[in-house]
Amino acid sequence: MNASASSIPFAQSGVDAHAHVFERGLPLSGDRRYAPAYDATLDDYLPLLNAHGMSHAVLVQPSFLGTDNRYLLQALSAQSQRLRGVAVVAPDIAECELTEMHERGVTGVRLNLMEQSLPELGTKPWTALLDKVVRLGWHVELHRNAADLAPLIDRLLERGVRVVVDHFGRPEPALGTHDSGFKALLAYGKTGRVWVKVSGAYRCTVPGSRFVADATRQLIDHFGAERLMWGSDWPHTQYETVTSYGDTLSTLLKLDLGAHALDAILRTTALQFYAFELESAAHDAQAPGAALQRAT
Repeated sequence: MNASASSIPFAQSGVDAHAHVFERGLPLSGDRRYAPAYDATLDDYLPLLNAHGMSHAVLVQPSFLGTDNRYLLQALSAQSQRLRGVAVVAPDIAECELTEMHERGVTGVRLNLMEQSLPELGTKPWTALLDKVVRLGWHVELHRNAADLAPLIDRLLERGVRVVVDHFGRPEPALGTHDSGFKALLAYGKTGRVWVKVSGAYRCTVPGSRFVADATRQLIDHFGAERLMWGSDWPHTQYETVTSYGDTLSTLLKLDLGAHALDAILRTTALQFYAFELESAAHDAQAPGAALQRAT
């Protein structure tokens, strides 16, 4: 099944909570792990949203662009009603810069710590950054192997930060839901301050396994569907040949989770978390029915 807008019960009002845009030729981070040799532009991405029933989306700063968020901010400005952003910043960034990003649609910062040294989040300048994040009402998005997540989440929660965990928590593919780090992640469901993206499953599973079904149901059991958000992870960097936008949506739809859970994971949780729902409500009050047409 290759999912389309007709595959979901709320056509043209879903949210893709995790995608990236970039072009060749942009300044690259000096400590990048790699850089794609192709473009993935907003013009490429928006038709995919339309075709698959997504009215809104969240763009996440790619790791290879480092803290240069200019391209991300340009994309947000081009579609300010439809998009939100998650930036990558240096811990000593000035609060005025964060405020400007906030005004342009950024709602959080990402710590992409894959193959990186773990930061001491309980020390300055990290504590100063986290306090700024809290004042703005932002969140911190974590991308790290499951085994290392718990201490990071603890420090963030101690600082009063809302936490989003990327890609099922990135358990080791050979271990899947048996990864002790994934099991530890489940315990944070009771905090009510941690959300998990059910995205990028191909990064943390082996072909033919039951990981997506088992992990999603365990996450629902511990967090509730209201703390989970789906993301396409488009353009599926380093996995471009093994999946597609429709495949990533179909992976979730074929789990047969039920209408309530699916609605939360694909729509209502992200609409609220990224503050889309306030804008949508205001827009609907001015033009009834327009929200469902905005994406087309």
